[in-house]
Amino acid sequence: MDQALIQEIKEFSQYIPNFMFILLRSSILISLLPVIGGKQMPKQFRLGLAVMISILLTPVVQFEIAEHSIPLLVMKEVLIGLALGLTVRFIFMAVNMAGQFISYTMGMSMAQVFNPDMGQSTSIAEVYGIMAMLFFLILDAHHDLIYVFVKSFEMLPGGDVNVQALVPVVLSMMSGLFVLALKICAPVTVGVLISHLMTGFLYKAAPQMNIFFVTMPLNIFLGFLLIILSIPVFEYLMGVKFSDMRSEMVKIVSLARG
Repeated sequence: MDQALIQEIKEFSQYIPNFMFILLRSSILISLLPVIGGKQMPKQFRLGLAVMISILLTPVVQFEIAEHSIPLLVMKEVLIGLALGLTVRFIFMAVNMAGQFISYTMGMSMAQVFNPDMGQSTSIAEVYGIMAMLFFLILDAHHDLIYVFVKSFEMLPGGDVNVQALVPVVLSMMSGLFVLALKICAPVTVGVLISHLMTGFLYKAAPQMNIFFVTMPLNIFLGFLLIILSIPVFEYLMGVKFSDMRSEMVKIVSLARG
């Protein structure tokens, strides 16, 4: 009986290193995900989800572990987890940034709220963030994330990560963050800018008019009107980005494998 118990413990202990390294990659990815990894979710839920995914993958994923390479292996797993998670996180950061730009343009930057994912944010940015989360769930983008994450262990075995190839990819995603933010906020900012130019001409024609009290409510009304009218544009941009997200994550895994 003791021998059988010892044998079972030995067989079980072989899976512990695999489980720990899978948990490392999965926990980093989940912590960067919107909705699921947000601070509004209980820590127990996030940890339980990472542990459940790791338990399911442990029997089918193998890590070649040597004692002298454990620190390097940990660093590589952290980097690939960050690269995959930031692919999604940057989209929501761009949405938040676009909302901040729109708030400054409309003169509503003083209306600050606490966003659990982004910290202090404006009310407009919060609304855009909620819409982005809804599109994320409606388009089943979270299913694509789970698929690519599981597939990453097949395409990129544990420890076989080319760190140098990940750096330019992450930098490229950061530059795309600003481009996406400008595309989202462009309809509103351009419309309000035209309003500013028109009221500037009005002030030149009638200097005695208190232009500030005229333009402030006008810009707010025009801003909200343009936000409502530009929702189809926002929906199109989010659809394109969430559709491309899966291919971008597969591209990251492919480059890291090289």
